[in-house]
Amino acid sequence: SNINEQIEYIYTFFKPEVEGKGMHLSYINSLPAKKALVETDREKIYAILTNLVKNAIKYSKEGSIEFGYTIVETQRAASLQTPHAAFVRFFVKDTGLGIAKNRQDAIFERFIQANVIDSHVYQGAGLGLSISKAYVEMLGGKIWVESEPGKGSTFYFTIPYNEEKQTQHNEANVVSQDDESDQIRKLKILIAEDDETSDLLITAILKKNNHEVIHVNTGDQAVEACRNSSGFDLILMDIRMPGMDGYEATRQIRQFNKNVIIIAQTAYGLSGDRENAINSGCNDYVAKPIDKYELLRLMQKYFKR
Repeated sequence: SNINEQIEYIYTFFKPEVEGKGMHLSYINSLPAKKALVETDREKIYAILTNLVKNAIKYSKEGSIEFGYTIVETQRAASLQTPHAAFVRFFVKDTGLGIAKNRQDAIFERFIQANVIDSHVYQGAGLGLSISKAYVEMLGGKIWVESEPGKGSTFYFTIPYNEEKQTQHNEANVVSQDDESDQIRKLKILIAEDDETSDLLITAILKKNNHEVIHVNTGDQAVEACRNSSGFDLILMDIRMPGMDGYEATRQIRQFNKNVIIIAQTAYGLSGDRENAINSGCNDYVAKPIDKYELLRLMQKYFKR
């Protein structure tokens, strides 16, 4: 996975939301593209970074958010007790509410929230952070936070870094990734998505092949569009929509259309979302924010020329 591309993609995804709050979003990539290739679980990295950036946005009312990574050599990281020669240290820094020192370990436990004056702001934070912690540990790293109430927080997490092995592995796949969109036949696609930024990004991914794309932003509209047109090849179904969610919309569509391919857009790639998506009738799933090559691989799986 090219971690520079991941950072830049997440920046593009969240920039409109941050600027909509009157705040500033920035990122730091410490490596050139050819050295930013890491052998890791790309989807889990997206899940962790997305969760941390979303938390930073949610818990900050003004100021700025900065995220990115640095490379830390073993001799600079003895306190982290890593057996690897180097590791990537990601960070997400905000100027938000901050967390009291005696609560900084507890926030990574399931359903535990920091005690702050605006306690309602932290609803749901505990589960997302506990999942992020589990993912980081599965990848062989550590996660922690440095924070001061009223001044903001910086979340850090690490993953092992091995440049030589990653470069050989990834450079062999660059051409095939770029060619994937050319191997997919023209499709009639329904995008069911209530978030404008997500909709724009998906549309940009599909633009090269000039697919016919129809847009709806609720589950009810998705069902109605399918009733009125039997010609859809693919539905990209957001799971979290207002009113009728993607699960119920899929179940209703399957009552009268068993053949259309439905790919669920799941939040952070959580296993519960995936299982529910398949059980409701989806053919497959892709984690948000959607990675271009992952979506194209799924489309090639079902619609190769």
